[in-house]
Amino acid sequence: MIRFRIFAAAAVLLAAPAFAADAPVVEAPAGALRGEAVGGVNVFRGIPYAQPPVGRQRWRAPVAAARWDGVRDATRFGPACHQPPPRPGSIYSPAEALPTSEDCLSLNVWAPADARGAPVFVWIHGGSLVAGSGREAMYDGAALARKGVVMVSINYRLGVLGWLAHPDLGAESDDGVSGNYGLLDQIEALRWVQRNIAAFGGDPGNVTIAGESAGALSVMYLLAAPPARGLFHRAIAQSAYMISTPALRESVHGTPSAEEAGVALSRKLEVRGLPRLRAMDAQALTVQAALAGFFPLGVVDGRVLPAQLVEVFDRGDQAPVPILAGFNDGEIRSLRFLLPPPPADAATYEATIRAAYGELSDAMLARYPPDNLDEAMLATTRDAMYGWTAERLARSQTALGQPSYLYYFDHGYPAADDAGMHAFHAAEIPYALGTGAGTPPNWPVPPDTGAERALAAAMQDYWTSFARSGAPVADGAPDWPPYGESRAYMAFDGTPTPGEHLMPGMFELVETVVCRRRAHGGLPWHWNVGIISPPLPDEVDGCP
Repeated sequence: MIRFRIFAAAAVLLAAPAFAADAPVVEAPAGALRGEAVGGVNVFRGIPYAQPPVGRQRWRAPVAAARWDGVRDATRFGPACHQPPPRPGSIYSPAEALPTSEDCLSLNVWAPADARGAPVFVWIHGGSLVAGSGREAMYDGAALARKGVVMVSINYRLGVLGWLAHPDLGAESDDGVSGNYGLLDQIEALRWVQRNIAAFGGDPGNVTIAGESAGALSVMYLLAAPPARGLFHRAIAQSAYMISTPALRESVHGTPSAEEAGVALSRKLEVRGLPRLRAMDAQALTVQAALAGFFPLGVVDGRVLPAQLVEVFDRGDQAPVPILAGFNDGEIRSLRFLLPPPPADAATYEATIRAAYGELSDAMLARYPPDNLDEAMLATTRDAMYGWTAERLARSQTALGQPSYLYYFDHGYPAADDAGMHAFHAAEIPYALGTGAGTPPNWPVPPDTGAERALAAAMQDYWTSFARSGAPVADGAPDWPPYGESRAYMAFDGTPTPGEHLMPGMFELVETVVCRRRAHGGLPWHWNVGIISPPLPDEVDGCP
């Protein structure tokens, strides 16, 4: 039950700025919080859900934050978790570097002022598990809260501080494992939601996890993680990528073990032993690890992540919840670092594809023809990472008997199209979350037109309706059919348009390549496709 009390400035219990007379105060199991009322939405920022993972707590599972006394000021965002400085000129870089700290495990809540038993929407930010924060303006929850949901955005440990595995860490763990600390943070945040969100007017029995890019990768991790079971009831994965994942103590799919990678990093940094690693300045360690090539990913440890994601989903061992998943037409247009150098000409491209793909080369060349090499390469990597993943998620949850909804974002507008970034990676976020005014400074700005506002309103309706009931419905927009046997999807271009069998042949082609690489055992599957593909392994039983 939500319980708000109005406090005069003289009654403030914590040293804080002067508060408005109508500042909302909520009494949650975690402690009392004073937030801010903005346009019919109560906002509570910087709420700690776990104790600071500093000192000897660095690289340990999160511990729930202790209940505090008095009324906590929740009008300011907490710091972001440590991350490298933003890349100048990137469309994803904020106006200025975010304040960072190891004391970063906080979350933010936007709730309708009159919320009672409202659906809960937990947003997990992207950023390659390296960067980002729940405080970014593009993840503001006010618009969705005005649609009737309680929105929560979370921070979780990033980079080396969130994803390092090392034999010494395993030795001191009760479970004998290491890595996945950022994922454990996400799970702890979901536990906090279960304990506390009713005090804000949310329903802990109706929680949707959602994220884009690395946030959507995290959604898949949570779907696969036994410790997360029962903490959420629906999932939204925007531009997820189901790539091969390192195992804790063995080399798999062409990737060294996670522990081996941790030991190699320690050698590169010339810092031996956990005490010395824990004594390093957190920001310096974060930057040096990134420069040394540390690439954060989840770790298949048999406990938090029991197996490769594809194996978990193939066995049907993932959480049996409804899903909404999709990808963007121009994913790679803003991620060109994922592409290899272009071939000299069309003949070189065709010869390279034929040498790598063997009997599948005709299918590859038909799907990704050499008449426009740039478009062929963009589409090859897009489909291998994002398109295949989105459809695989819809197929997998459908096989479990769960409602599943596939989307394809193909919306262009002048600023993006003129920059050669039609429907680029993350372009759907301002529409789905209603945060067009909060995009980063280098972001191609959509025009403020009735058509743009209508598309955004429809996407927000679909997203919040799915969170409410498991079925995406939008006022005045077409019905969104479940994926099902017809392989239905919703295209978002100028207006929402339903269709069937998106990109015929794409899923089957990528699935065959992935299946053969999995059977081979020594090859990763993700962006090493097209003209940089290793020779395709021979046909094996069980692969399409």
